[in-house]
Order: sequence, then C-alpha cells, then structure tokens
Amino acid sequence: MAKQVFKRPDAIKENVFHYCPGCGHSIIHRLVAEVIDELGIRDKTVGVPPAGCAVLAYNYINVDMGEAPHGRAIAVATGIKRARPELIVFTYQGDGDIAAIGTAETIHAANRGERLSVIFVNNGVYGMTGGQMAPTTLLGQTTTTTPGGRLPLRDGFPLDLSQMLAVANGSVYIERTAVTSPKNIIKAKKAIKKAFQVQMDDLGFALVEVLSQCPTNWKLSPVEACRRVEEEVMQNYPLGIIKDTTHKGD
Repeated sequence: MAKQVFKRPDAIKENVFHYCPGCGHSIIHRLVAEVIDELGIRDKTVGVPPAGCAVLAYNYINVDMGEAPHGRAIAVATGIKRARPELIVFTYQGDGDIAAIGTAETIHAANRGERLSVIFVNNGVYGMTGGQMAPTTLLGQTTTTTPGGRLPLRDGFPLDLSQMLAVANGSVYIERTAVTSPKNIIKAKKAIKKAFQVQMDDLGFALVEVLSQCPTNWKLSPVEACRRVEEEVMQNYPLGIIKDTTHKGD
C-alpha cells in the first residue's frame, strides 16, 4: 500500500485560490497552515488580515478570522490578544498595508512587545489596487504611479520596516525570508514556525518578512518574477535573521 507523504494541511480549506498565477501568497498561506497544524494550535488560533491581497485569507486558512480595516490589523490583533491572552493571534499583511497606513500601529506594537506573530508579505507594490508604488518599492522600479521609475527626491527611499522594528525594545524576533525556491520556502516555514513559537512562549513581538513575487503587476512571467526577487530585490532587502533575542538570559 502506498504511503502518503504529501497532503493538504488540515488548516487549509478546500477552496480554489484566487491569487494570480505565480503569486507568492498561496505558498505563504500553505506555510502558515502547515505550521498551525504542526504546532497543534488550530482550535485556539485567530488570524487578522486587513484590506489588500490578503483580505480573503479567511477563505483559505481554516481558523477563526477577524477582519481589519486597511493598516489596522495589528491594532485589531492587539485587542484580541489582550482580551483573550490564551489565544494565538497572527496578522497577515502586505507591504502597502503594514509599511504605509499601518506604520504607526506596527512600530508601537513592536515597542510594547505585544505578543503577536506578524506575517509581512513584501512584493514592493500595492497588488490588489493596480500596482501603485508602495513604501518598499525599489529605486528605479516602474509602477502605475511611478511610470518613469521611483526617484528618491520625488518619492523618497524604500522603507526597510524590518530593520526599523528591530530597534524597538519589545521586538524579540525579526527575520526576512523569501518563497522563490524550495530552499527559501523551507527557510520561510522555519521562520514562521519560530514566530508562532515566540508567542506561545510569551517572549514578545515577532515578525517574519517574506519577499514575494508579483508577476502580474511587475509584468513578468512567474519564473522571471522569482529571478527578479533573487537578483534585484534581495540585494536591497537581504535575507536572514535581523533580530533574535529569544535566548537572552539563557
């Protein structure tokens, strides 16, 4: 009898993904679901997706969900976690959300050390609304609002939110990952699992940034989009652990 070695995670619903071909969101959804299954926390986990490409996460990740207005996911998650501290609460946010309209909530939650696990998907554009420039858009990158490329004098510099959060006293674990190859996907899952474990151990604020491809708005094929992440985006946002004080005092 054949042995099953791969299956749909219990924490993923049987729905067809709406994401564009080659988008990294569906991969990241699966990683989050696998981690929830492996940690055995599905019955006490609450996700908080805001507006943007992440808004329909409740259609796919099979846990309780609390929707949030654009940029306010961490504020909503903070309320849930403080009211029900026994729950495991995570947010799932894009760069146009967490690093723009949600910057204030994010920085202050990290500084307070809110016991949250944050998944930050960085594809460098506002994906759902047509590919406008986001805070993380690279210099020279063409978007619908920077048709000639992003210019520092006019548009400012790309925002490295993870580095900013690393200086907050309440943040204990910040790592940047990607989903462009099997090797990177394995590392991303490991980081997401640790971010959940940090919360389960009541240590402080944890965030995993995931560099994700957006073939549709970048006007590239899925393969070309993965190559762009590895050859261009990673040069500006290097992968790796940015902060880890989880073993402090051991």
